[in-house]
Amino acid sequence: MALPNDRPLLPLVLALGIAQIISWGSLYYTVAVLAEAMQRGLGVSSSMLFGAFTFSLLMSGLVAPTVGRLIDEWGGRRILCAGSIIGCLALLLVAAAQGPVTLLIGSAACGIAMSVCLYEATFITLNQVAGSRYRTAVTAVTLLGGLASTAFWPLSHWLLELAGWRWTMLLYAGLQLGVCLPLHALILPARPRIALSRPGTIVKPVENFFPARGSRYNYLATGFAVGSFVLSALSIHIIGLLKDSGMTTSEAVLVAAVMGPVQVLVRLIEFAFARHIGPVGVGAASFLLMAMATIALYFVDGYSPLAFIAVAIYGCSNGIMTIVRGTVPAVLFGQEGYGTLLGRLARPAFVARALAPFAFSAVLTLGLMRGDAILLLTGCSIVAGVAYLRATMARRVTSD
Repeated sequence: MALPNDRPLLPLVLALGIAQIISWGSLYYTVAVLAEAMQRGLGVSSSMLFGAFTFSLLMSGLVAPTVGRLIDEWGGRRILCAGSIIGCLALLLVAAAQGPVTLLIGSAACGIAMSVCLYEATFITLNQVAGSRYRTAVTAVTLLGGLASTAFWPLSHWLLELAGWRWTMLLYAGLQLGVCLPLHALILPARPRIALSRPGTIVKPVENFFPARGSRYNYLATGFAVGSFVLSALSIHIIGLLKDSGMTTSEAVLVAAVMGPVQVLVRLIEFAFARHIGPVGVGAASFLLMAMATIALYFVDGYSPLAFIAVAIYGCSNGIMTIVRGTVPAVLFGQEGYGTLLGRLARPAFVARALAPFAFSAVLTLGLMRGDAILLLTGCSIVAGVAYLRATMARRVTSD
């Protein structure tokens, strides 16, 4: 039977939120803490290790449309349960890696797990089961998911000191199997509100809904991809850019630390005032804040209040953007074939997110000055914002 209208939303949000904390923490954030120990244990360079991580993000983008289609056909519970199992196996492969080849194999598996475990798959599932409370559920889950780095960076450091990186990975594999899998299996309803496509049938392609070149689908995909590029580049290089402005390392780390709490705060604000402003308007604010953050960062000169303001604005944009990616497509395109749609929108965004740190680093290495590099990100932010506005203002193109 369909999910009853009066079924409490809190257990669903808590279950998926806890699973997001574990999945983001184990599959995405852990590498930053364990990197040095993994390099020594595997006998690989820093470039090789983070190249493998980039490869995992690329894999995630490649399989995202397939994951979305499978959730449309089979429902979120089955696919998210499969994701927990894949996540467990992927972390076991990384824990057992002995060199570059086995590291790449484990990284590829982690990339597949990310596409099935992280936000996009969860958003598609919430679209099926949360009904009219979808936006509230998305915001609440991302609010919990935003705690992943806060929880897993210190936890990973403690486990590394206690037992080493391989045992840390083994423990995280156990969390996927022992915590995430039961949460997905026991809390998610077997039959969601929205009717699923019959397994084995072909879901109507996104292009059939929006066939025109330059349609709002293409504009939205462009906006999300370019925006992801900017936010990903900043997330990796923010400390370096702050140091280049004249700060010491400790000062730059202190300023950058503002980002995490601000992300949680802005999601709380969005959660509290969601009924007063639509998702499309929130998205426009996110792209505006992105451009404002890069402009403010351009004028930062050493340790100053402006540096904290610039990072805080960036944190606001990054915190809201996660919600926007899950809610705006539902407003613009409706719920039919939503998993396929969100999966296809995720592919270019994942690829851009994966390539951004390397591409921005290459630009700096080639001799572009700090200020010019930041202006380049400002230009990208404007392009992303314009594409988003074109997507939200364009006339919807439909097809029978």
